[in-house]
Amino acid sequence: MDGQRFPVHLASATSIRERQGRATIGLVPNLELRPKDDLSSFRKIAIGSWQTAYDPSVYGSLEFRMDDAMRYLAEFRRVTGRRLTVSHMLAKVAAMALEACPDANAVLRFNRIYLRKTIGVFFQVVMTDEGDGKADLSGATLYDVEKKTLLEICDEFDKKVAAVRARKDPALEKSRGVFKAAPSFFLNVLMKTIAFFSFTLNLDLRWAGIPSDPFGSLMITNVGTLGLDVAYVPLVPFSRVPILLAVGAVKEKPIVVGGDVVVAKMMTMSATFDHRIIDGFHAAQLSKVFREWLEHPYEHFDALDAVARTEVPARQSP
Repeated sequence: MDGQRFPVHLASATSIRERQGRATIGLVPNLELRPKDDLSSFRKIAIGSWQTAYDPSVYGSLEFRMDDAMRYLAEFRRVTGRRLTVSHMLAKVAAMALEACPDANAVLRFNRIYLRKTIGVFFQVVMTDEGDGKADLSGATLYDVEKKTLLEICDEFDKKVAAVRARKDPALEKSRGVFKAAPSFFLNVLMKTIAFFSFTLNLDLRWAGIPSDPFGSLMITNVGTLGLDVAYVPLVPFSRVPILLAVGAVKEKPIVVGGDVVVAKMMTMSATFDHRIIDGFHAAQLSKVFREWLEHPYEHFDALDAVARTEVPARQSP
């Protein structure tokens, strides 16, 4: 698949400077980065082999046993009244995986790898408000997810998605207007130009209607909500994101446990990596964190007894 035709609009994002209370706009960095100096010989060869994220795609998939995760999800909903989803849980796990493997939280500029100082997780959002049979894709990005509880992730995620679907996010709507006004023959040049100034030159383009760091460190799309079990998505060149995850539906399947066949809730997660930045070593580190968290949720996610003690008084207060 051609990454240029991947239907993703610039996402809603709060800039790093705005989150820190600094409102500087102009010739300032779009991302907070630091150069990675200790590159292996293979990494240099990989960077030199591919000019941009059109062809260095590596595909893989993992299956997770989700019995405990789905049990935790149901208990979390009962205790908090929040509609926790697998997507919320994946946001936390993805951020923790990038924290454990910081070399994967990177962007390529001038054939040099730069490590991000913050972690952002982008979620694709389906837009169905343009009439019957019409759908569009947009997105919402959460930042510093590794520092947040599931309660905070649920509330922030739902608030951002609601604003995106209601078309009430000013930054997103401004960027959508830019692309709708652009003639079709100019789209390829426009996308490459924006990516060059935003990421290669690392300039803040909010003054031109381009959100700061709109796609974060990693993209997640939940294809399970579309009725798909497995999907492999292409890298999106203008986003400069090196990891894309497609999460399938949770379904019951027969598996072998201790020599016996049992029925378990299983989920497939497919991944696409930019081989210029990530290789099998990084993928193994990331997958270890995903498996540990999703298959042992009670040991890693919010402690339900502590959540219950804080949420019950909050719901009872006037």
